[in-house]
Amino acid sequence: MNAISMNDYLVFCTVLFSIGVAGVLIKRNALSIFMSIELMLNSINLLLAAFSVYMNDPAGQVFVFFIMVVAAAEVAIGLAILVMVYRHTHSVDIHLLNRLKW
Repeated sequence: MNAISMNDYLVFCTVLFSIGVAGVLIKRNALSIFMSIELMLNSINLLLAAFSVYMNDPAGQVFVFFIMVVAAAEVAIGLAILVMVYRHTHSVDIHLLNRLKW
């Protein structure tokens, strides 16, 4: 059985990142945009972990772990903000959220 090459990781992560960018640019729902940003972050994490294994350096994997911890905190805070916005406006459409003040 053949091992996955570094080129395969590069192509896969590039496709994932491109899907995330397309989601951010096309979607109007704030939750979909938030998930697209997380997809982009996770594609970069996967690529960093692949480079870490390829270079035989465990420091990259530790760095990926800390990025995932920060991303989990970001998800919790982002979803809390989205819930508060939904309670106030009854929508998560980004075009309705063009002002910072209530």
